[in-house]
Amino acid sequence: MTAALSKHIKAISGKPWIWAFAGAFLVWIATILYTGGTGAGQILSAALSFATFSVIVGIGQMYVITLGPGNVDLSIPATMTFAGAVSMKIMETQDAMILPGLVVALLCGLAVGLFNYGLIHALRIPPIIATLSSSFLVQSSAIAYGRGLKIKPPELLAEFTTARIAGFPLLAICVILLAAIMSVVLHRTVFGRSVLAIGQNPRAAALAGVKVDFIRLATYVQSAVLAALCGYLLAGFSGGASLNMGAEYLLASIAVVVIGGTSVAGGFANLPGLWGAALFMFLLVTMLNTFGLSAGIRLLLTGIIIVGVITLAGGRRD
Repeated sequence: MTAALSKHIKAISGKPWIWAFAGAFLVWIATILYTGGTGAGQILSAALSFATFSVIVGIGQMYVITLGPGNVDLSIPATMTFAGAVSMKIMETQDAMILPGLVVALLCGLAVGLFNYGLIHALRIPPIIATLSSSFLVQSSAIAYGRGLKIKPPELLAEFTTARIAGFPLLAICVILLAAIMSVVLHRTVFGRSVLAIGQNPRAAALAGVKVDFIRLATYVQSAVLAALCGYLLAGFSGGASLNMGAEYLLASIAVVVIGGTSVAGGFANLPGLWGAALFMFLLVTMLNTFGLSAGIRLLLTGIIIVGVITLAGGRRD
């Protein structure tokens, strides 16, 4: 029995995603011990709510990073802002326009994704430069379109994004299902396996018949569409679209991917770890704020703890 249990524990500890969840659990425990158990449920519920948006953009970023070194989408914050502003203005707080607003938001993401890959492929610009350049143009479009005003969402959309079932955020349930679907896509479909193959060796993937250019195009479009979806939902959750709504998701979209156990070298993706990493990031900030530490100490400890989790997760691969 002991040998079997030891083997089981060893197998679980060898999975990269477990370390992000372990880190999230430990900082949550540390927080509620410090507060004497006060607000434990509320903290966890808030973590699930806010982690949802990091997971949405993290899925798209994870696929892009999995394509291999140099692949990263820096246009995510601008895409979120643009899609949020356009969709909110199209809906004009009318419940009947919720679906058309969603379609418009997704089309905004599609346009940004196509533009990003156009810069990368046609002009041979490195992805990090292409998507950064694109972000300035997209953000400028959002500013021109939204004119700096915070545009409120329809009431039904706001209710949906903030609704809870037995205290559990409804939006989190939907994104858990989305993550499960995208995990199946990654490991059980031609598209997902092609992304992994390109990340491992693009030349070998091409020789094996993988349409490398098309898969890369689809991956960047997917990232932009998910960012647009996140912008649409975040605008509903936060009471409207604003010009800085996507700012914090630039580093967050990359951090949850790396902390979650995905290899920055490409060819290996870990989707379950996105949830663990997103929860960990939120709970870590909550814990340090609860402790009442100074800003400098909070930043220092945040960096040290994140590096520790990345080191534990990065040294293991399924």
